[in-house]
Amino acid sequence: MKKLFRFLAPMLLIALIVTACGLIASSRSGEPLKGNISISGAFALYPLMTRWAEEFQTLDPNVHFDITSGGAGKGMEDMLAGKVDIAMLSRPVTAREESQGAYTLPVAKDAVFPLVNAQNPVFDDLPAQGITQHTLVKIFITGEIKTWGEVIGRLEVTDEIHVYTRSDICRAAATWSLFLGGVQDDLLGKGKFGDPGMVQAVQKDALGIGYNNLIYAYGLGDVAPQGTIILPIDLNENKQSDPDEILDTRQKATAAVASGLYPAPPSRLLYLVTNGKPDGLVQAFLLWILTDGQAQVERLGYVQLANVQLEASLQKIR
Repeated sequence: MKKLFRFLAPMLLIALIVTACGLIASSRSGEPLKGNISISGAFALYPLMTRWAEEFQTLDPNVHFDITSGGAGKGMEDMLAGKVDIAMLSRPVTAREESQGAYTLPVAKDAVFPLVNAQNPVFDDLPAQGITQHTLVKIFITGEIKTWGEVIGRLEVTDEIHVYTRSDICRAAATWSLFLGGVQDDLLGKGKFGDPGMVQAVQKDALGIGYNNLIYAYGLGDVAPQGTIILPIDLNENKQSDPDEILDTRQKATAAVASGLYPAPPSRLLYLVTNGKPDGLVQAFLLWILTDGQAQVERLGYVQLANVQLEASLQKIR
């Protein structure tokens, strides 16, 4: 018997190894995913979500996406009504939305930045001096400051400030107004729809000032879209733009948001929301976003969450 066991033991070990390898292989090479995922919501997440969908489709070509960016409010409304699978949100869910079944996952960080035209009449002084939060309040909330000369202390410059704001109900405007001590309805200015509309308005107007989410403030490159500049915010109000306040490249802006040097607000978390705990295809997609999909976050100019935040989101949907 002992001789027989000594003879069979190696064979049993080999069989166990082969079986184990087979289990590992089958767990990694299951049936290809297929189906449809519908997504609606915040402009802030739209470019990143589009990239996530494209990358996911390279792995599973039979998964099809329908993505629209009608604003965070529209996305939440559609999701709770069962019209879409996922809502893109640039704010936390409310207690009421949570009671209706909203299941939220932080997936990235973003921030809102002030944008001005590169042909601004005080361009030589503005980037070096920056603009204080207090001055921004007087431009966007109270309307007390009306000329660019007042912004930099050169009263002989009487060019009028043309203020632009968002016409749609959106978190970018809500975040910007919160930074200035108000709500979206308090913001003055000519309304423009969506981030693209805001960028285009400032590009066309030498006297314009607006605000944009990070990805739109810097566009597809590392600097602001042609014809615009990111206006430094003089956070310590020392009447000059310190090196860590000059965010003239997307890389600098991303680093400032990640480190907390750029305050919250106007920085904020971005969320994906489902109606109840996700399962099936939607769960598989969200798990991929929180793991392999994170490689796309910084490539598109967003700010990646800390590992502990990513792990918390993963545990929530596993």
